[in-house]
Amino acid sequence: MRSKKPLLILAFALSSLLGKAQDVTWDETFRQNGKINVVVGVMAIIFIGIIGYLVLQDRKISRLEKQMKSKK
Repeated sequence: MRSKKPLLILAFALSSLLGKAQDVTWDETFRQNGKINVVVGVMAIIFIGIIGYLVLQDRKISRLEKQMKSKK
């Protein structure tokens, strides 16, 4: 099976070249258009979702560990 590493390197290289071609950076564009709050909000929702998922997984693992100890 072929490795995807060269494709990822190529994608990052191309994205950096395209980013440098513009005079205005993405954050300035979002600020000018008033969309920065939307971006921050979506990032916060994703972060909260990941934290919630990790907390639930920790609780499940703790419950399984207690069950394993009680069976011994």
